[in-house]
Amino acid sequence: MLSTEQLAELRLQLLKEKNEVENNLKQNNHFGLEQGFWHESMGELSSYDNHPADQGSALYEREKDIALKEHYELQLSNINHALEAMENGTYGKCEVCGKDIPTERLEALPNTTYCKEHSPDQVVSHERPIEEGVLMPPWGKFDMDNQDEDVAFDAEDSWQAVAEWGTSETPSDMVNPQDDYNDIYIEADENIGYVEDFENFTGNDMYGKNITVYPNAQHERYEDALDEEGIMTSFGDLPAFEHDAYVDNNNKNERNI
Repeated sequence: MLSTEQLAELRLQLLKEKNEVENNLKQNNHFGLEQGFWHESMGELSSYDNHPADQGSALYEREKDIALKEHYELQLSNINHALEAMENGTYGKCEVCGKDIPTERLEALPNTTYCKEHSPDQVVSHERPIEEGVLMPPWGKFDMDNQDEDVAFDAEDSWQAVAEWGTSETPSDMVNPQDDYNDIYIEADENIGYVEDFENFTGNDMYGKNITVYPNAQHERYEDALDEEGIMTSFGDLPAFEHDAYVDNNNKNERNI
């Protein structure tokens, strides 16, 4: 149980802490949050002429001000509650179990009315800002899209659609440097609108006949890839007259080796 001297000293400590918190809130005008709109706290009339990065910085500062204001208000509420407990003669006893709160705890945290075991701040929140889901390396949830092999337009596709308009990266930032600055983003060579590479340069009529090859850059890369692998096709089977000749040539090469 607290002695009269200890109780008086803790009261002075609480009053001093209360005065400091109230002065802080008063001097910074409650972090500028008493205005009706956040532009007013910065002296701005509109966001129209502001750069998006400046807007982001201002929003971050605004969010920080809100968190600080809530912290000070909670601290002030706890101080007033502790002073009321002193007036009621219940200060120094836990509100939950009724046991005496250790003197060491009260000296370190005079505005508490709970023992350590029943403190309301026992659980650490694991809730994180939604932005962290896409900011954490490497690209957060984008890896999940690849693992699921989802063909739908997912988070990774959203990033690629935006990155097509340019990023701050340079060819030296890429593992496989690109020839064009417009392709400096993750999987820039990914097929868009088609699945297989050959679909970009082949076509047929409405009846599925008259298959035609339309030479383009993708067709050249596809031919180079086949030549490098030493094959004539990466899918299906060749007609018999082509298949036999191709196999015979390979067998001759193997015998020569």
